[in-house]
Amino acid sequence: MLTGKSIVCFGGEDWWYHHPHSKNHLMKRFARAGNKVIFVNSISMGLASLTNKDLVPRVVRKLRSYSKLARTTEEGITVVSPPALPFFGSRAARMANQRLLRAQVGRLMRSRGLTSPILWIAIPTAVDMIGHLGEQLVVYQVSDKYDANTMDHATDPRLIQTLHERAIDAADIIFYSGRKLLQEATRGRERSYLLEQAVDFAHWSRVATGEIQVAQEIERIPRPRLGYFGAIEPWLVDQELIRKAARERPDWHWVFIGNRSRGMEIEQLSNVHFLPPVPYAELPTYAAGFDVCVLPWETEQAFTSYGSAIKVREYLATGKPVVIAPLPEYEPMRDVLRIARSREQFLELVQKALEERDPQAARARQSAVINGTWDARAEWVSEIIEKAIRDKEQ
Repeated sequence: MLTGKSIVCFGGEDWWYHHPHSKNHLMKRFARAGNKVIFVNSISMGLASLTNKDLVPRVVRKLRSYSKLARTTEEGITVVSPPALPFFGSRAARMANQRLLRAQVGRLMRSRGLTSPILWIAIPTAVDMIGHLGEQLVVYQVSDKYDANTMDHATDPRLIQTLHERAIDAADIIFYSGRKLLQEATRGRERSYLLEQAVDFAHWSRVATGEIQVAQEIERIPRPRLGYFGAIEPWLVDQELIRKAARERPDWHWVFIGNRSRGMEIEQLSNVHFLPPVPYAELPTYAAGFDVCVLPWETEQAFTSYGSAIKVREYLATGKPVVIAPLPEYEPMRDVLRIARSREQFLELVQKALEERDPQAARARQSAVINGTWDARAEWVSEIIEKAIRDKEQ
């Protein structure tokens, strides 16, 4: 495992998001191994358009993140939310951000004793920091098809693609979080790797023991329960699928847990239940009450089709039956997943999942992910980083 190093990570999400992302899992393990880590909360890819119903709530969430200033996690990671100008279409604004971030992060590095860091960036708008923190190595983690995301911000996709290509060209190591992303990559292939999502298996496999008490909020919902946790966006969730199910299978109850954006059209359906975000430590008690774990995404969206949702592996670790919309990332696991190619088939597969009685099927699902832990991923990533550092020093 990598140890004795300094790491500065510019995340694509906030550290404080209730459901840990891949950077969160990896940086925790690096910190525990004796590395000094600074995590910079997402500097975003720009403001959403003024017509976006969720603009004000998102601004409020970001301001709350700013208010935390620099904090230290129990692993010793310094987490900071430095203010940045959200106008990335302006070169002047980007240069101002560069100076602001360089000054703020530089101060933190000096006060925490970080030198010659590994600079890990997970968002294209952090590319302007490359070459300004005295880094010995640059890692670029590509988690999404950034230029296809036109829902969360109003920045020109061509500019996002330009920043992305600059990051590719400058990086010593490029990690792709999804197969489709890696397959379509045309630059820096010789420095590129597939960094698959992983799972905290010990955390989620407890559900299969039957010893976890189901959360009361779940117990109050009638069965059968189809459970989902994570982002709840109008463009992400296939709302037509949920409406179809409400008409044809009104006895099924859909449970959505997480931050819910405005504009959801299924809020009034009597068999659809929205619960607020739940701390990661408590999520297994909610999953324990699911009859089927579902990923009802609208995968015809270009952006969504590149998804590599961590939750799918977490679902599998519980042993529960899993029904998902088609994602290229999970085709290799179709022997343990029920992958629906249409809305009609989604309902059919949920019905089959509800009828499943074979305990061997649950064990097979868990076996599919038992070795794909975040500990194993962190070890593998460490080997790649250490080799890259040795190669640069020769």
